[in-house]
Amino acid sequence: MFKLLDLISPHVFKKEISFKRNEYIKMNGSADSKIYFIKKGSTKISIFQEDHEQIIRFGYDGDLIVAMDSFIHNSYSDFAIQAIKKTDLLVAEKRDFMDFVYSTTENTRLYITILEQLVLQQIERERDLLLDSPKSRYERVIKRNPALFQIIPNKHIANYLRMTPETLSRIVKS
Repeated sequence: MFKLLDLISPHVFKKEISFKRNEYIKMNGSADSKIYFIKKGSTKISIFQEDHEQIIRFGYDGDLIVAMDSFIHNSYSDFAIQAIKKTDLLVAEKRDFMDFVYSTTENTRLYITILEQLVLQQIERERDLLLDSPKSRYERVIKRNPALFQIIPNKHIANYLRMTPETLSRIVKS
C-alpha cells in the first residue's frame, strides 16, 4: 500500500510497548480505544464462540491494528488481539490519532484511504468464506499475500481459512 508510518506524524504514537509471544494486547469483552502500529512482530485478531477461537485477521510489520468497533464507539468488543510472536507496537490514543486525522485535508484523505482499504480487505475476507472449496480459499489468500506462510504459523492460517491444519497441509503439498 504505502509506508504508513512515514505518513503519520510521530507525535501521534506517543508510547512503544512490547508483547511476548501469545500475550494479549486486548482481551475479548474489554474496551480499547487505542490504535496500534506494528513495528516488528505479528498479531491475530480473533473472536471466541463458546470455547472455539476464530481468527478473522492478521497483522504484521507495518500494519495498523485496532478493535475497530471499540475504537469507534468507545465500547466493549468481542474481539481479542494477541501477539503471535514477540511484537513491538507503537501506541496512539484515539484523541491524538483523531486530532491528527482532522488537522489537515491530506490527513483526512489518508484516514479515508485506510478505511477504504479495510473495507476492501473485509470484502475479500467475506468472499473467501463464501467459497466452498478449502483449496479455493487457500489459493485466494496465498495470491493476496505470498509471504503469509513465512510470517504466520500454519495452525493459525488453517484457523483463519476455517479448515483443519491437516487439510491445509494436504492442500499446500498438492
